[in-house]
Amino acid sequence: MAQSSRQIQTQAQQQVQTLSPQQILVVKLLELPAVELEDRVRAELLENPALEEGREETHGEEEDVRTADESTISEEDGGDTDYDSLSDYLSEDDIPDYKLQENNRSRDEQAEEIPFSDSTSFYETLKEQLGERNLTPHQRELAEYLIGSLDDDGLLRKPLDSIADELAIYSGIEATPQQLEEALKVIQDFEPAGLGARDLRECLLIQLRHKKEQLPAKADDSLLRLETTIISDCYEEFTRKHWDKIQQKLGISEDQLDRAIKELCKLNPRPGASLGEAVGKNMQQIVPDFIVETEDDGTINLSLNNPNVPELRISRDFSEMVEEHTKNKANQSKESKEAMLFLKQKMDAAQGFIDAVKQRQNTLLTTMQAIIDLQRPFFEEGDESLLRPMILKDVAERAKLDISTISRVSNSKYVQTNYGIYPLKFFFSDGYTKEDGEEMSVREIKKALKECVDSEDKKNPYTDDELTEMLAAKGYPIARRTVAKYRQQLNIPVARLRK
Repeated sequence: MAQSSRQIQTQAQQQVQTLSPQQILVVKLLELPAVELEDRVRAELLENPALEEGREETHGEEEDVRTADESTISEEDGGDTDYDSLSDYLSEDDIPDYKLQENNRSRDEQAEEIPFSDSTSFYETLKEQLGERNLTPHQRELAEYLIGSLDDDGLLRKPLDSIADELAIYSGIEATPQQLEEALKVIQDFEPAGLGARDLRECLLIQLRHKKEQLPAKADDSLLRLETTIISDCYEEFTRKHWDKIQQKLGISEDQLDRAIKELCKLNPRPGASLGEAVGKNMQQIVPDFIVETEDDGTINLSLNNPNVPELRISRDFSEMVEEHTKNKANQSKESKEAMLFLKQKMDAAQGFIDAVKQRQNTLLTTMQAIIDLQRPFFEEGDESLLRPMILKDVAERAKLDISTISRVSNSKYVQTNYGIYPLKFFFSDGYTKEDGEEMSVREIKKALKECVDSEDKKNPYTDDELTEMLAAKGYPIARRTVAKYRQQLNIPVARLRK
């Protein structure tokens, strides 16, 4: 008996990858669009007296081209001080051969900006709601990361296990899926209802729960309970519009079913999109992060669009003070040593920030150049049909960067081209491979499918079988079930509902 109650202790070794503060700074700057980067640089200039505006100097001469491997300052700027490099974050192969943006064009030359407006992201709106909640700092960190992981519809498509891994690797934050689940429940309580759901079914159930919470204490909730039952127990029949099967399964009348379906159709399958419309009146001009110019001879020029971000260097005053303290090491008092430590810490932080800004520039340019290389026909012609299938992995392999890095660069950033301004996500799409190995863009197939539906006789719309035959005749030999899937993704109802 004593033996069975004995507690057995075990030990297990586990490798956990953590990022240095410098790497975390690089990642955070990488996520910022052009306008926010300018604000971040200005804030750093105010906070750190060792950092000032101006071009760095090397051996007394100003250089026109600064490359990413310049991770230390010159001896005239206190070169005997050691600084951490970013070699553990980016290999030499990742450094591009082209210049940084501010030296790609003459100082007098300004790229003509194409006006472009977009609605404010719901990210800040959700952060405001988060600020009203009483959470621990750790819970708040998790919730903020989850908010940043929502897609344009306001849904969370990533598994919590994957998000836990991302937090550990890229932010140095340890979290279990259970802790993330608790943080996600906080977001699912935000307005508009349905945010933070992991699929459409959960999105609708969250909205029904919100509706129930808003009912008066003694209100009749029988209809709402029926709606919840339909989504909980008959979700597949509901999505396929098999009303007769729902009626038989639940043993309800046709009138009850009609009333429930009518109410369910009022729910919003894309709560994030509706939030964007709600804040759409507060329009802000989008500042593109990249400028891609295609010349008449087919030459494509790439540059970063950050003319308002100042060049940075170590303060000369701080460098001189460090040099003066270094000369008098033997006779330093305790106060002098403390002052020296303060100066060195500020200079380390300043140099680290300078390196991180440069690293951001190089990583962005490397990523955008890879996208141009993969989608060159589009940048030459501007024809959307020329876009080839491309996923994050394709760009990562071309740029020799991690997929998560490509994801961070592609999120919330825009490129100005000869044909307009596009979000980087515009260039990504899945592919469909034919039997002979030829790869086709899903975007192209969907476009052809929509053209078929738009041209049909609305009194006698095409069935999925007929659409399959029409697409095959156009050179898209895809299966009927694939046609049905793409039709649903385009929010096109079945033939009997299009009459």
